[in-house]
Amino acid sequence: MAEREIDQNSSSGIRVKIFTRTIWVLSFVSLFNDIGSEILIPVMPIYLKSIGFTALWIGILEGIAEAVAGISKGYFGKLSDEKGRRLPFVQWGYSLSAVSKPLMALFAYPVWVLFMRIGDRLGKGLRTGARDAMLSDECSKENKGKVFGLHRSMDTVGAVIGPILALLFLYYYPGQYKTLFLLTFIPGLAVVALTFIIKEKKREAVINLKKGNFFSFFKYWKVASPEYKKLVTGLLLFTFFNSSDVFLLLMAKTAGMDDTHVIAVYVFYNLVYAVFAYPLGVMADKIAMKPTFIFGLILFVIVYTGMAFLQNELMMYSLFFIYGIYAAATDGVSKAWLTNLVPKTETATAIGFYASWNSIMAMISSSLAGLIWVMISPSATFLFAAIGVSTVIAYLLFRRDKNIIAE
Repeated sequence: MAEREIDQNSSSGIRVKIFTRTIWVLSFVSLFNDIGSEILIPVMPIYLKSIGFTALWIGILEGIAEAVAGISKGYFGKLSDEKGRRLPFVQWGYSLSAVSKPLMALFAYPVWVLFMRIGDRLGKGLRTGARDAMLSDECSKENKGKVFGLHRSMDTVGAVIGPILALLFLYYYPGQYKTLFLLTFIPGLAVVALTFIIKEKKREAVINLKKGNFFSFFKYWKVASPEYKKLVTGLLLFTFFNSSDVFLLLMAKTAGMDDTHVIAVYVFYNLVYAVFAYPLGVMADKIAMKPTFIFGLILFVIVYTGMAFLQNELMMYSLFFIYGIYAAATDGVSKAWLTNLVPKTETATAIGFYASWNSIMAMISSSLAGLIWVMISPSATFLFAAIGVSTVIAYLLFRRDKNIIAE
């Protein structure tokens, strides 16, 4: 629940404090965590190849890691609701990731890297549902777009700072990849320290899906509200057509951009995302989540259609500018929209259930995109996605919504 304080200048005498201490702390936690994660983005493939990973094994490594993260989000989200606790999952999740990243460089053995990478992603699975539920618990339904928008903005600022720091470090210390991995311990330490200044009130544990095995959260679909099911269906259909951003960067390479420019356009995209995430969250609160999200999907269709006919660098930067606005209009907004359709006692389970299936669909989507890329053409990959997401827009436009928001 959002904190309230007296404001003598307001007509009602009460002013709602939208951004509580917990919301700010969680936002800075995400910022520092993303700095640590995104520092490794430019060097991860190079480092893995240097210790014996082929392109095939890199793909398998990332596939296993993301599968672990996806499935664990559902399990630990459900467990958070069952225990009526959020903070322990947030603390342990960020701590596990903070330790795993630098340890990847401790021993140059593929098996060791595999376990550490899985540990990093397991940490993400541990914290995601509980963290997003904590954000939802801290605000009223009228302000969720703003709160999730702020959080995504801060998170993405980290995604801008991280690659820039990596480029600067490698400029002065070329080839020192292991040192760069070890340096991620610094933002990781800041992340863990910040989680320990968060205070949480114990919540009532209500949801119980009986048997607590690792996959029991899948049973949530049976008890979820019809509105939640309709929205999740649309979101997962979108994920099916929305392949990894890696294909956008590959298209940049195909169009003739060198490695420096590819990283630069990735940083540019994240910067645009960070700038627009909060304003679009405000817009979602004012005009509703649905039209804001659909606006984002329309931008997606424009970008992917443009990518199919990419011709020059100026066009690439223009499309990535639009793509940053698309991400700002959909990522945080979709989470805020979901939390408005479920009771507070089920928030972590609802988010975890969606996140798990989202990871599964993302794996299918990227595999299909890669197949189309190889078997037909790169342009066909983007046209397929653009046409597919157009059907998602139609689904959401014609879906009837009840004006009921869960309390």
